Amino acid sequence: MIRLKEAVIVEGKYDKIKLAGVIDGLILTTEGFGIFKDKKKLALIRRLAATCGVVILTDSDAAGFRIRSYLLGSLREGKVYQAYIPDILGKERRKEKPSGEGKLGVEGVPVPVILEALRRAGVEPLAVDERETAYFSDTSQQDAGAGRPITKQDFYEDGLTGGPDAKARRQRLIRRLGLPEHLSANALADVLNTMVSYEEYKALAAGLDEEG
Repeated sequence: MIRLKEAVIVEGKYDKIKLAGVIDGLILTTEGFGIFKDKKKLALIRRLAATCGVVILTDSDAAGFRIRSYLLGSLREGKVYQAYIPDILGKERRKEKPSGEGKLGVEGVPVPVILEALRRAGVEPLAVDERETAYFSDTSQQDAGAGRPITKQDFYEDGLTGGPDAKARRQRLIRRLGLPEHLSANALADVLNTMVSYEEYKALAAGLDEEG
């Protein structure tokens, strides 16, 4: 169990139930696409972003990214962390069949995957249970953005944008890092700057040529 000052935004009640066993803090649901029409809840999320900060933790499928994009477009002020769960194929126990894309949502992924997603996003808990200390005691991730930032120009120079196989190269990088396939180039740059140093990124980019 970890204690957060930030509010965590998930899609549905089963995601909230899953996180309630992991996080000591405020957890809000978007009720799926319901947030698109719920102006009061959106106003609350805006206020939370401006005060304590929010963590967006939606599913890794297209619907989850649509909700994430809507929230990001609505939260122009305050502190927003983006936590991504990787693409993991499977079916939640309560469901008769997998989702349309066949991926597990937040409710279905193992707890260590959620903790790693929060760590990668740069979330710093107020308190950490002894069982979870390993996920947040490593300071390498916190120092990742201390040096030269990774930019879209780097992506262009390394063949991740602007070329005929740029999308395929980005997907190879995304898979190597255990990130969801729907990440845009802009989002990928933001995520990389919280996860790895510039030097580590260059090594990964160079390795894509060998993998290709």
